[in-house]
Amino acid sequence: MCSECRSKREMPKLYPQAKGVLYALKDKGVDVAIASRSPTPDIANAFLDKLGIKSMFVTQEIYSSWTHKTEHFEKIHRKTRVPYNEMLFFDDEDRNIDAVSKMGVTSILVGNGVNLGALRQGLSNFSQNRTSSEKGKQKKSKKSSPSETEDQ
Repeated sequence: MCSECRSKREMPKLYPQAKGVLYALKDKGVDVAIASRSPTPDIANAFLDKLGIKSMFVTQEIYSSWTHKTEHFEKIHRKTRVPYNEMLFFDDEDRNIDAVSKMGVTSILVGNGVNLGALRQGLSNFSQNRTSSEKGKQKKSKKSSPSETEDQ
């Protein structure tokens, strides 16, 4: 949304292409969640209301700044049942990208919010990760097939 949100009275702003990206995902039936660390979660929630986009998210995991991003994703997973390897995450901090990637989430580092370029990169990386994962599963099942037939 915006970088420094200090007061509920402020009028928040989205990055220029963010709303279009959200609507495009919503139109395609893609579930979107928020994983945010904020020193003022109440202000972040008020801003979502002011922007009129709160209903676009299946869950909003917004916590004070001491929480780890992995906790956000564990809660999102529990609430949505979406496997980590079927999630795509955008963030502006390397440490969050590293931590969440280790969970199996496709993670994209962004500098100035999610724009169309970041979305394209994310979808491309997500597709590559899914393809690699499926090939790995096929190799494992081929390895186990001969021993299964020998046992029978």
